[in-house]
This record gives sequence, structure tokens and C-alpha cells, in this order.
Amino acid sequence: MSLTAQLVALFVLAIPVACAAWTVTHEEVFREPREYCAAKSRDCRRWYERKFFYLFTCEYCFSHYVAAAFVALMRFQLLYTGWRGYLVAWLALVWIANQYMSIYNRLRLDIKGEKIEHELKQEIVEKERTGRGGGDDTRRARAGAPSR
Repeated sequence: MSLTAQLVALFVLAIPVACAAWTVTHEEVFREPREYCAAKSRDCRRWYERKFFYLFTCEYCFSHYVAAAFVALMRFQLLYTGWRGYLVAWLALVWIANQYMSIYNRLRLDIKGEKIEHELKQEIVEKERTGRGGGDDTRRARAGAPSR
């Protein structure tokens, strides 16, 4: 496989790795198992039990296992053949997947911030329309200053 094909495969394989790791560690569909794992990671007596359950609550940690599964399933090697190629592929896949998750998280925060800002502006407009907005407080809110 050419280097270009290997790099394309790396960036493409990182997408499902990031998707699986993010979904298990953040999305509502896995909330109950994640909460159980979080509680066990705090309450177990043995350190290795706490670490095992913690893996299912941390996207970075969990992405290592997802990436290892994808490397094994796809027999993906990067730069070298044999075990060194699998090792490089595994670590590179983890890194790229975590970059994707960081970008996704940042986009979600930006979108959420824009949504909150829009809702606040709508609330100010609605208060002005109904006449409930105090003139001084409304002007401060529009200017971004704290109200008294």
C-alpha cells in the first residue's frame, strides 16, 4: 500500500473510531452504563477495578481500545510491516481520532454558545415588546453590561 493510501486510510479509519469513542463516553444513549461505570470507578476497592471502569467514561482512554479493535479488524499497518506497522497505526489512529473529537467538541460548544446568545437576544426583544423591560436594564443588557 502506498504512503498516500495509508494516510487516507488513517484519516478515514479515525472517523468511526472517534464516533464510537465519543458516543460511548458522551451521548445520552449510553448514559446509564456510563453513570454505572463512573460510580464504580470511584467506589471500587481495588485500583485496577477503578481503572477498568474509568475507561468507559474517558473518550481518550476508550479511543485506545476502539482503535486497537479497528487496527486488528482491518489489519491496518502504517509505514512498516509486521508488529511495528500495527503499533504505529494504532497510536496514529488514536491521535487522529482524538483530534476529530476535539474539533467536534469545540464545534458543539460554539453552536451551544450561539444558541444561548440567540435565546438571550430573543428574550430581550420579547421583554421590550411586552413593555416589561426596564429602560435602563434593557439598555445595559443590550450593551452586555451586568444589570443592577
